[in-house]
Amino acid sequence: GVEVGPQPQGVARADVLDKMRKIVKHGLDFVQLFNEGKEFPPCTIEVFKIMEKVDYPRNKNGEITAIIHPKLQDQDWQPLKNGDPLFLTLDGEVIPYQGNCTVYPTFINEAAYYEKKQAFVKTEKIKLTAKHLRSAVS
Repeated sequence: GVEVGPQPQGVARADVLDKMRKIVKHGLDFVQLFNEGKEFPPCTIEVFKIMEKVDYPRNKNGEITAIIHPKLQDQDWQPLKNGDPLFLTLDGEVIPYQGNCTVYPTFINEAAYYEKKQAFVKTEKIKLTAKHLRSAVS
């Protein structure tokens, strides 16, 4: 599957559609070249691995008591370090990120995840290495 965004529900954005088309085209190009017997050299790529889902701060009744801090809003895939602003209470108090490593949040403040009690997803940046790859063409 391919997910390209962010994009609000019910909205068709030309820039996001263009990105999706490019990704699908690259995937199909790879399949064609692989089927033709092209050899792909070893490579390393940075990816983001999901660590955990993070909920909004809530009171004992389960009601949200803080919103995403403005400095975090629209910062998907950007580093979040210990002490960086994370949430802002309705009283104006900043709740900082408290972690022992830099993380890369994504799906920040997505409306579709409110009901799932998810303010964002913490990811870590890792490197994956692939050996050379070639199909056996008959």
